[in-house]
Amino acid sequence: MPTDRTTPLALSPLTAISPLDGRYARATGALRGVFSEFAFMRARVRVEMEWLIGLSGLGLPELPAFDARTIGALRALTSDFSLADCAQIKDIEARINHDVKAVEYWIKQHAAQVPALQGAGEFIHFGCTSEDINNVAHALLLGEGRHLLLERLRVVHARLRALAHEHAPTPMLARTHGQAATPTTVGKEFANFAQRLAKAIEAIAAVVPRAKMNGAVGNFNAHMVAAPQVDWEAFARGIVESLGLQFNSHTIQIEPHDWMAELFDAIARANTVVLDLDRDLWGYIALGYFRQRPREGEVGSSTMPHKVNPIDFENSEGNLGIANALLRHFSEKLPVSRWQRDLSDSTVLRNFGVAFGHCLIAYDACLRGLDKLEVDQAALAADLDSAWEVLAEAVQTVMRRYGVAEPYEKLKALTRGQAIDQPRLHAFLLTLPIPESARQALLELTPATYVGKAAELARRC
Repeated sequence: MPTDRTTPLALSPLTAISPLDGRYARATGALRGVFSEFAFMRARVRVEMEWLIGLSGLGLPELPAFDARTIGALRALTSDFSLADCAQIKDIEARINHDVKAVEYWIKQHAAQVPALQGAGEFIHFGCTSEDINNVAHALLLGEGRHLLLERLRVVHARLRALAHEHAPTPMLARTHGQAATPTTVGKEFANFAQRLAKAIEAIAAVVPRAKMNGAVGNFNAHMVAAPQVDWEAFARGIVESLGLQFNSHTIQIEPHDWMAELFDAIARANTVVLDLDRDLWGYIALGYFRQRPREGEVGSSTMPHKVNPIDFENSEGNLGIANALLRHFSEKLPVSRWQRDLSDSTVLRNFGVAFGHCLIAYDACLRGLDKLEVDQAALAADLDSAWEVLAEAVQTVMRRYGVAEPYEKLKALTRGQAIDQPRLHAFLLTLPIPESARQALLELTPATYVGKAAELARRC
């Protein structure tokens, strides 16, 4: 019987439209408590409660100060916020077609049950525009989401650092422009990525979340008419800072999201480092520098039984591409608003979890790939031993020191486009007019020992 496509399937990991909630649900589950509609609604309730509690301390005769019991009851609306509570708010929203006003009405219903709040109902959401609540809530959620990303990125960094130290002395042929080049070590190549990622992590952590609570166009207009004796800017600053955010004093109706753009750009830069790592390791696996430990029962190819494909690095690369496309759109879109407010940012702001989800999937895939890697010492040694021409750099540099005419040109004629082995290179060295000690040092040099400070640099990351 054909499926009735007019009837929606029940939502499950197998019927989810997005792979974030389907195929990759286990990797992204932690984000449900950060970027879901439920999490956003709970954050809004928290902001409304802190604003109301703060108002009660202003000394307005119409709003007596709340005692500790009342403050506890208000904060419990956030700490005890449930899916059922969220559903009630969504029911209100369905009737009135306004999400933040629905939160206000829901809070008023609950406040009416607290004796000390009988006269406080109209101070809920007092002087606020929706964006006063939303921008603070988004800042809080992004702070939590950033923490989750940084946790995983630091695991990736730690793994790279461990690999750098473990393989610090292991020589390998470098590849510039895809061609055999001056040797390095396996550890030094991991160290390069570890250092880059460390800087990127620092940049993500250094971004300061900002928020505003200053009314419809950022000037406290209604606040000053209703209670001109209050220093509303200082009050709003205090509420925002009490939530661990930096206060933005100059805004339109929306907080301009410049700090968000800074955060998303920083995350995208970290992702680019990981993506570069994915591609390099993919290439080294193709060259045979690394083997991949197969998992028991795992199939590499549906038709070629011998294969162990680098699918983890490929999966990571693909998800990082999606994540960065979204992150860069966020950075370009969110700081732009027509005049004092347009709503084109609303749907974009609801997609933070999508970008962060693809980040988490990518980091986990990269870690799986790293954990499968085994260095193939024999392949590395064979590659080095077949590339004696890479010592031409060292030879011509020594020739330069001792004033031998046209050293680069002589080595170019000897090596370019020609196979060079140890005997041929040594025969050339015996003809050079250089000190015997320098000649002996060059004769003792091999591609495997021509690695400079690579091992030291690897251990220093």
